[in-house]
Amino acid sequence: MKELEKYVTSIPDFPEPGIIFRDITSIVGNADGLKLAVDGLQAAVEDVDFDIIAGAEARGFIFGMPLAYNMHKPFIPVRKKGKLPRATICEEYALEYGTAEIEIHKDDIKPGQKVVLIDDLLATGGTLKAAANLIERAGAEVVKIIVIIELAGLNGRAVLEGYDVESLICYEGK
Repeated sequence: MKELEKYVTSIPDFPEPGIIFRDITSIVGNADGLKLAVDGLQAAVEDVDFDIIAGAEARGFIFGMPLAYNMHKPFIPVRKKGKLPRATICEEYALEYGTAEIEIHKDDIKPGQKVVLIDDLLATGGTLKAAANLIERAGAEVVKIIVIIELAGLNGRAVLEGYDVESLICYEGK
């Protein structure tokens, strides 16, 4: 989506030299950019049979909620550990320095349901793989993973091998 790409602010040498930070707040901070992003996500699932949209905290919420609203589908938040009040299932995953945990309510996703998973960024793939694992542990199927931006140089697709992954914008580097 070449047109959507013009709404991404690229910040060189952040958070460290040699890295180009791709800032999505300039997409959501512009009505036209936000509309392009949500319309792009919707076009990506146009022919997909699914029951639920799940979004990874926190930017997956930003893009998943308007898509769920537009398509009249439930939205399930994939949260950081300790943020959900009812019984949960949890998944730990590796970070660059340490680990993190995400969770969903045990009863939010039913066995056999088909889920589209949304996030803003595919980098190393760790968060999305952990979210997919949670959904599958609940007995559901991840039928598509969609992100706004993919950093192809970090090989996140390899971690998500076997899933139908689509990005609206793909940058070759890191």
